[in-house]
Amino acid sequence: MTSVDNKSPLSTPKPNIDVSVQEPEWETFENVETLVKMVTAATLGMAILPPAIIGCELETSIVLANDDLVHILNREYREKDQPTNVLTFATLDDKDNITPEGENLNLGDVILSYQTIEREAQEQGKFMLDHLKHLIVHGVLHLLGYDHQDDERANDMETLEIRILESLGVQNPYIEMEF
Repeated sequence: MTSVDNKSPLSTPKPNIDVSVQEPEWETFENVETLVKMVTAATLGMAILPPAIIGCELETSIVLANDDLVHILNREYREKDQPTNVLTFATLDDKDNITPEGENLNLGDVILSYQTIEREAQEQGKFMLDHLKHLIVHGVLHLLGYDHQDDERANDMETLEIRILESLGVQNPYIEMEF
């Protein structure tokens, strides 16, 4: 990916972020939709965007779901018969679907499972909202083409995740906690 100054006045406009709460448990967190939008916007603002989308008006959807929905989607689209913490469905995976500069570009969907995220946070000794923020950042970066398929790309993605999370007041999620 080419480095681009995302802070310039010519950079991508404020993204349109749609948040859909499908699992009532998410509503136990005050202003969860606002939190999700803030984390998503911070991620888009700090990530190095693919050159093909610079200048596009970015759109994305974040779905706050549950294990049942994520399990179905994971089985159908990834052939993994279990729930997971986050799934992403990236529009940029379809190279023929790139929008001309200045037009709207739907980056895709990030789907998060309440029960899996809650369980992982407990097992890892993390605050659930911090873990949620991490997984939003992680999912949005996947929408932008970041991945962890090899050590170098995983390191690049994790370094960016750590930097974004630090700006949001969340400690490095890759540090192992001692109990």
